[in-house]
Amino acid sequence: MNKLFIGCDLGGTNLRAGIVNPQNGKVFNLNSTPSKAWEGHDAVMDRMAALINDTIAKSDFSKADIGGIGIGVPGVLDLEKGLTLFLPNLPGTWPNVPLQETIAEKTGSPTLILNDVRAITYGEWRFGAGKGSDTMACFAIGTGVGGGLVINGQLHLGIGGTGGELGHQSIDYNGPVCGCGNRGCLEVYASGPAIASMGIKAVKQGLTTIIGKMVEFDLNKITPEVIAEAAEQGDEIAKGIIEEVGFYIGIAAANVCATIGPRKIVIAGGVSQIGEPLLEPIRRTLRERVTIMPIDQVEVVQAKRSEDAGVVGVALWASENL
Repeated sequence: MNKLFIGCDLGGTNLRAGIVNPQNGKVFNLNSTPSKAWEGHDAVMDRMAALINDTIAKSDFSKADIGGIGIGVPGVLDLEKGLTLFLPNLPGTWPNVPLQETIAEKTGSPTLILNDVRAITYGEWRFGAGKGSDTMACFAIGTGVGGGLVINGQLHLGIGGTGGELGHQSIDYNGPVCGCGNRGCLEVYASGPAIASMGIKAVKQGLTTIIGKMVEFDLNKITPEVIAEAAEQGDEIAKGIIEEVGFYIGIAAANVCATIGPRKIVIAGGVSQIGEPLLEPIRRTLRERVTIMPIDQVEVVQAKRSEDAGVVGVALWASENL
């Protein structure tokens, strides 16, 4: 039997791990546990190793069936040394933490790390919405905006794995400061918190919208999901917010089209669940803005493996590079 690989996703809220068959992308025993990231990186790594060992123990497979472990990590990494350098959404930001070596020691399995959205990109390209395309871009819209590129059948890593940060291209050079330190990044305009803040602003301004009523005017409960639901019910303000976000993503996607000419643009992450109301303004913006390549040959599609693309992608990466 071919070796199976563990894919593990390090999130600010949860850790997730599953056993992946790299031949077909099938996932067994997808498990999760709270990250409790406030306890610090040593405690999180202990919890991650326990989750990985538990995932194997509760499966129909033995340790001998496992060829290695891949870990998707939300931030800047040193891929050669297996270190985390800067994880902006985890307490302490994890500077120079030897994640790869630590998990290998605690589990007894060879381990590799990869940026989490590069992992999602790879999973969607191999066994999801990007399958069959030679060149693909992925935008993951959630708490932040991550990205990834596959160019001529290769996951593009760039210097130290930092290539493909599509959420941190400037779409307005005079725009607000982003968490990364740049101004006017896509993330400032299209992330989940950015969408929620548009809804909060509309309610505070007293605009005619059902958004406030839907959350009993508790502004802290306004989320992208609430805004999407209001839009579904025909609320013009909510529909306008989603249109605006689609426009911003479309501007960033147009830059990518002019740069690498992708066959597919995959929209992933929690916000992608909005579906066609978000995808249509992205497509329209591309048609209006891209004139120097055949934009009619570029597909804009929703991710297919929203639950496990990162786990699959990083397990595949481990299977090919260990």
